[in-house]
Amino acid sequence: MPRKLTQLGRRVPLPRSPEDAKLEVVANPHPGSNYVVRFTAPEFTCLCPVTGQPDFAHLVIDCCPAKGLIESKSLKLFLSSFRNHAAFHEDTTLLIAKRVTAAIKPKYLRIAGYLYPRGGIPIDVFWQTGRLPPGVWLPDLEVEPYRGRG
Repeated sequence: MPRKLTQLGRRVPLPRSPEDAKLEVVANPHPGSNYVVRFTAPEFTCLCPVTGQPDFAHLVIDCCPAKGLIESKSLKLFLSSFRNHAAFHEDTTLLIAKRVTAAIKPKYLRIAGYLYPRGGIPIDVFWQTGRLPPGVWLPDLEVEPYRGRG
């Protein structure tokens, strides 16, 4: 499962695309315990596939890990690689979720993508896989839907 870390503690360039990004895994020090790890990316950016203009989002990833954990610097670099990636919101959100899931095979994973308005319509995308183990507390997402300025 875990391999040698190639990004942590090193100066590495931003991956050119999500396909080039490496998600690295570290061993879960408590594989017999059920708990939730939350990653929040409030300044996520990608590109509109039609106009090429930037899209902005607030991502929340909740994970109940099994044997492995996503190494956070590799996740940061992976998410940053979307800066020049053009895709629809649904595709972007699910691509992130499925790559993380493939890398660590969690007991449960939920992603919420709160994307700011494009063409006047905010789009929120939610996806989950697996079952939350009994007795595990999953906090609310705590991200308000887009309400405009007023």
